Formats: sequence, C-alpha cells, structure tokens
Amino acid sequence: MNQRSRPAVRPRATTGSRTLRGAPEMRLRVGLIVIAMVLSVFGVRLVQLQGLDPKAYAARADAAGLVKLPLPATRGEITDRNGVPLAESVSGLMIFADPQRTRPNAEKIARILANRLELDYFDVLDALRKSNGAGKPDLRFAYVARRVPEATALAAVAAVKKAGFQGVDTRPDPVRFYPAKDVGANLLGFLGADGKPLAGLEMMFEKQLAGKDGSESYEVGGGNRIPLGENTEVKPVNGKDLTLTIDRDVQFYAQRVLRTTVQNSRAESGAAIAIDTKTGDILALADYPSYDANDAGAAPKADRGSRALSNVYEPGSVEKVLTTSALIDAGKVTPRTRIRVPANLPIGSDVINDYFEHSLIKLTLAGVIAKSSNIGTVLATRQFKPEQLWGYLDKFGLGHRAGIGLAGETRGLLPKPADWTELTQATISFGQGLSVNALQMATAINAVANGGELISPSLIKGRATTGSGVEVGSDVATRHRVISPQAASAAAKMMEMVVTQGAGTAPGAGIPGYRVAGKTGTAQQVGKTCKCYDGSLAVSFAGFAPADDPRFTVYVVIQKPKNGGSGGGTAGPVFRKVMSYLLQKYAVPPTNTPPAALPVEW
Repeated sequence: MNQRSRPAVRPRATTGSRTLRGAPEMRLRVGLIVIAMVLSVFGVRLVQLQGLDPKAYAARADAAGLVKLPLPATRGEITDRNGVPLAESVSGLMIFADPQRTRPNAEKIARILANRLELDYFDVLDALRKSNGAGKPDLRFAYVARRVPEATALAAVAAVKKAGFQGVDTRPDPVRFYPAKDVGANLLGFLGADGKPLAGLEMMFEKQLAGKDGSESYEVGGGNRIPLGENTEVKPVNGKDLTLTIDRDVQFYAQRVLRTTVQNSRAESGAAIAIDTKTGDILALADYPSYDANDAGAAPKADRGSRALSNVYEPGSVEKVLTTSALIDAGKVTPRTRIRVPANLPIGSDVINDYFEHSLIKLTLAGVIAKSSNIGTVLATRQFKPEQLWGYLDKFGLGHRAGIGLAGETRGLLPKPADWTELTQATISFGQGLSVNALQMATAINAVANGGELISPSLIKGRATTGSGVEVGSDVATRHRVISPQAASAAAKMMEMVVTQGAGTAPGAGIPGYRVAGKTGTAQQVGKTCKCYDGSLAVSFAGFAPADDPRFTVYVVIQKPKNGGSGGGTAGPVFRKVMSYLLQKYAVPPTNTPPAALPVEW
C-alpha cells in the first residue's frame, strides 16, 4: 500500500474562524471603555478642585505641607549724577519659621533669636507659635526678622540648629544701605524696619524704586522639600534706579564745611546750595544738622528732613539784588544813579536805619549794593508802584514752590500788593516782611547769573514721576525770562563790588584769580513764641563765578548764630570754600578780564 508523507504545514481549521477574527476588535472596545472611565474620574476630580470647593482643597494641600515663600524684589539704587550709589541694596537675609515645627520649643528658640538679633522676645515668640486659627490648617511660614545683615542672620540660625532645634531658616532679603552715611541723607530719606519708605526720595519715588515681589510655593514632607512635589515660582520684578543731579563729592564737601561753620558759630542750623548756572542742576543741597541714613532712628525727627526746603525766613539784604536788578530792567535806574542817603529814613511812625551809623552820604546804586544800604534801597524803590515790584519778585519765584520732587517744600510768603503799605514796600525792598526758603533764594540769584533767565531747579537727572503723578527732573525743567540780559549784567557788576577790598561788605568771599559776584544778607528773625523779632538773625551769602561768564551759583544761610555773625563774616567763607572747590573740580579756567570797577560814592 502506498503511504503518503504528512504535509509540513497542516491547514488551519475553518470551524469557528469568524469568532477568532473578532477577538482584537473586542479588546479595542474594552480598552476604549476603560480609558473613558478613567477620563471620567479625572474630570469629576477636576470639577471638584476647580468648581465645587477650591478653597477647601487648597487648605488640605497646605495641611499636607505646602510652603509659600516670598521672593523679595531688589530695590533700585539712588545714584549721584556720575552713577555713584548714594542708596543701594546689599546682601541680606530674612529669618523665617515653620510654626508647625517651632511651636513645641518656641520659648527656647525665641530666647536664642531675640538675644542674637536684638529683637523683642515676645514678638519672636508670637512668630514661632503663629497659626491660622482654630479649625484651619497649620501655618507653615512666619517672618521672624526681615532685611538682616547676612553674617548676623546666618549666625543666629546656626545657633538655633546647634541647640538642637529645627524649623528656622533664611532666604535672600536685600538690605537698604547708604554707603556715604550722612551725605545727602536729608534728601534721600530712609526705610522703616518693615521696609516701607518713611521720608525723602525713598518715599516720593517708591513706585519706581520698589519693584514687585515674587513668590515661590513647594511641598514639604517630614520637614524636607519633596523633590518631585508641587513647585511654582513667580519671579520678582526689581525696582528701577533713580539718578540725581547731585555730585557726591561736592555734596560731601559742602556738608562738611557747613557743619564746621554751624558748630563754630553756635548756630541753630544751616543750608548750602550749589547750582549749575546754565542747566539749573542742583550739584549740592546740604543741610546741617544731618544724620546717618543707616541709623535714622537715632536722629531727632527735626533733623531728618531738608531745612533748605522746609524752613522759611526773611532773606535780608540778598533780596536787594532782586530789587535793584528789577529797577534797572524797568529803566528806572542804572548802577551809576546817584542817591543821597540820610542817617535815617522816617516812614510814618517807623524809622528805617542802616546797619552802620553814618551821616548823610552820597552813594551810587552800585555803592548802595556794595555797602548794603537799606535806606538807599528804599529811596530807589520808590520809583516802583507796589504791583511793579511784586510782579518782578513773583517772576523770580518768590512765593512759589520750586517743585523738585520732595515732600515738605514750603511756598514762602510774598504778600499781595493790594495789602502793601508804604512801610511794607520799603521793608520788602531790602528783604524783610516776606519769607523764603533757601532753594527759592538760590534759584532767584541763579536767574541773575544766567543772564536774567530763571531755570526751575532740578534734583532728578532726566525725568521721573512722583507717587502723586507729578513729572519732575532736568528733562522737564522750565525757563522764563525775568529781567533782560543787560539788566542781569549790570546787577552782576554791582555784586562784584561787594567782594572788592575796601568797597564792599564781604572782601573775604573773593577767590584769587576769579571774578566773583556776591551779596551779603543779615535779617532779623521772628521768634516762635512771641511771634515778634526776638533778636535772632539769619545771615547769608549768595553769589556766582566767574562773574563775567557764570558757571556756578552758591547760596549759604546760617540760622541764628550766637557769636554775633554776619553774612560776610559767617556765610561768606562757606561760599568761598564751596565755590573754590567747584571751580577746581570742574577745571574752570581763571578769569582773564579785570573785575568790574564802578563808582561807589559821588
């Protein structure tokens, strides 16, 4: 019988082949159903988290260990005109606690931190025990101290850990630092313990300087950060810098000279202002007393602001420059106008006197300025109606704030002409019966130096906006003409006679090699108690150099010296030193023309 070999491959059975082919389709259907069920679960959970009760779930996340930390922004610098920092943020740390971990040992930890950081023990204890309240999830973050110097903060936290306690740590937290201490402090202001600005430029330009803090959140477990846990971060936006017109070197020098003078004359206070004549930039605005901005709390409140802006006083004879230049501009007089000056000048029941005794003298208008004669000024001013003199003084900026971007600037007082009597016009003409602050007077004299054009003074380089929305700075400085260039030149020549040896009241204010224009001022002051002239004085000196092509204007006022000082003898030397420093620092070449020579008497 023939045997056939078996085939190598047996044919697949056909029975039930339709059911076997349907198996992959079934698995696919089952998989899709499972996926749909899982997505449904996630969807329900998402609705619960975002729609039904998000706060409850967030609270549970906090209870599970979600820590939220601030990321402080770095405050913008305040720099001088050359970019030298006057206020800056340096490395510092915040010290914070996890109350959930510090509460059991709060008393012991508080004792360590309070001693190390010189903080109130009970304030620290409250932070270490802090909670969100009954029924709420436990708090995981509480401030213990802000803006602590780095070395101090690290040493304090190390001491806590060395004692065997946990739950206290540090994070970056920039510290405000004033590297030049008292230099410009009366302008800069300072920050409080909570980091909020309390005075000066720090307060007025808070929006620009502060920036915006960020934040960071992360999960912790067992006191440690969970590497793959929830982690979110909002980066801080740092503050912007603020550039001043101040020259730090000039500011430093002016403050030191002013301090010495106030102390030696046993005066109540003093101010010295230096202005770039052509631009109106304030190169120095010095006050004394001053304070160290790093330790503002140690200074009396009265010393923290700028008296050059806030204190008002009667300017005295410096005012005569404004009066006589206005008379020249109006065509009423010239520097050579002859005036008979009697020993005294009765006005109603009052009598006007000069500071020096004399019989009838014959002075030119230049001589009236050189000798600082009240009587001669009053006689010349009689050619003006009250509204005419008031109009010029108003254009010189008296009675108006300069608006340099600092709070506390006073307006002063220039009475309306309708209220003037013959005596009012007489006293105002030589600087009594009205009030100014030091910056107003410096700005007015600078208008004479600048050819009769008044430039609004600037403390901010460029432009910046105050917290109240006012735009200030050198880019928005305004200009307007007060007197003609010819009148300004004539006034400058008369002022040169003031520092001329043998002719004027302040030869000691002269500077060898340079033509200097200046004017002394000595005015009685009204007492705070009696509201009357109490015998105290404000002595001052204003001037510019070189007189034939002015580059800088300097104004100095010393309030209530007790050594019998005068404008020429007390304020004049401060002017000379500050002006000499400016001329040398900015390499202004010596004057190549002889000083003005006008007749003083006739």
